[in-house]
Amino acid sequence: NDTATTEIYTSLFVGSVNVYKDNRYQREGNDLHTSVNVDLYTLLLGGKIKVTLVDGRALSLNVPAETQNGRTFRLRAQGLPSLRDSTVRGDLFVKVQAQLPTQLSEKQRELVMALRDSN
Repeated sequence: NDTATTEIYTSLFVGSVNVYKDNRYQREGNDLHTSVNVDLYTLLLGGKIKVTLVDGRALSLNVPAETQNGRTFRLRAQGLPSLRDSTVRGDLFVKVQAQLPTQLSEKQRELVMALRDSN
């Protein structure tokens, strides 16, 4: 009976997929996009920042000196796996956003003013 065979096939191979919304990431196909706050000093002088992946693992991202606010870095094969081939993954795009200090000491204020005036 073709109907019985179809029902068995359907019940064996069609399952459900749970999708959880995570506001830290926006999905475009298998690619993910996220933003990370980075302190002003790291953007100016360079350094490493921690990027949390969707599965909870963390990677270290090297931020070059004089990185502009809003620059996007591409982490290859750190996005979502393909539904057709789980060995193929999308990319994770990480946009850096400057996190400015909220309180400056008098000395810090003087240093920033000196930097401004030197240009």
